[in-house]
Amino acid sequence: MKSHGWLTPQLLARRVEQALEAQARASKPQHSYTTQTSPCTILRSSHAPRSRQQQQQHSFLNRPFTHTSRRSQRPPAEDPAFTSILDNPPELVRTGRRHGPGLIVLAIIPVTAFLLGTWQVQRLGWKTELIAKFEDRIVRDPLPLPPRIDPDAIHDFDFRRVTATGRYRHDKEMLVGPRMRDGEQGYMVVTPLERRPDDGATVLVNRGWISKKFRDQRSRPESLPTEEVTVEGLLREPWKKNMFTPDNRPDINEFYFPDVKQMAALTGSQPVWIEQTMEPGLLQTLDMESKGIPIGRPAEVNLRNNHAQYIFTWYGLAVATSIMFYMVVKKPPTDVTRRVRLNKEWS
Repeated sequence: MKSHGWLTPQLLARRVEQALEAQARASKPQHSYTTQTSPCTILRSSHAPRSRQQQQQHSFLNRPFTHTSRRSQRPPAEDPAFTSILDNPPELVRTGRRHGPGLIVLAIIPVTAFLLGTWQVQRLGWKTELIAKFEDRIVRDPLPLPPRIDPDAIHDFDFRRVTATGRYRHDKEMLVGPRMRDGEQGYMVVTPLERRPDDGATVLVNRGWISKKFRDQRSRPESLPTEEVTVEGLLREPWKKNMFTPDNRPDINEFYFPDVKQMAALTGSQPVWIEQTMEPGLLQTLDMESKGIPIGRPAEVNLRNNHAQYIFTWYGLAVATSIMFYMVVKKPPTDVTRRVRLNKEWS
């Protein structure tokens, strides 16, 4: 039976044959050959009325038709020995640099701290020996101070107890300060001690501390002895000024640190510094403080020795930073710095 509106196998074969012949004619020059068609076919195609469905079938069959020959080779995916790049294991990488310049700084810190701790060990040994030497000098009996003293020899007699007899030159008194004592502000009283019969034997004596309210000599008459006195104290090396202390102003009688050479030049004394020592009781100290009488220092070595604390600090810092450095170097990558990159190598 014929089915109206559908292509029969014979009609489909004929249409395919016509399409192939049309494609062949289009691909060859027109003058090479001519295709013979039967008059029936021409008459049928030009004069026979066509239905809408036959026109659609005709346009479908008259479309350009190409034929591509299939490759004879097998697809790579069908080869059992074929390996794709997708089958390679992923490669674990880090994005950016693993460690920055901070790691270099972190590596330098423990080395520097260790060297500083070792240096403080040496300083501790030096300071301990120095304090022991000074304490040995203090326990000895005081020596009478000779009339003339070589300033270069004072280093060998630092913290040595000495005695000197003479009269105070209160008209050349100097106040060094401010200085704190028991939370109260005051000054150190420095007075030249003039020794007879040699006028060139004058030395500088640090008599001790007075309160700020007794800055004026007229407010403390009992602290100005006029008779001859014998002073016992420690022979000390000249003080050294630090970078934070302002310069002295001798023109307005302001002294912020005891510049022994400067004070000696102003008073005509030898550059010799004696710190008066005394050990008054509590009641005597309160009485002297209320009258403005200078309170001398005790006969003891007051050098600070904090090098043991510095050793603990520097070595502790070296250990702590070494542990931090190890943890940073051995720290596994986090989700932020860890990425999985596709391995595109065929190996």
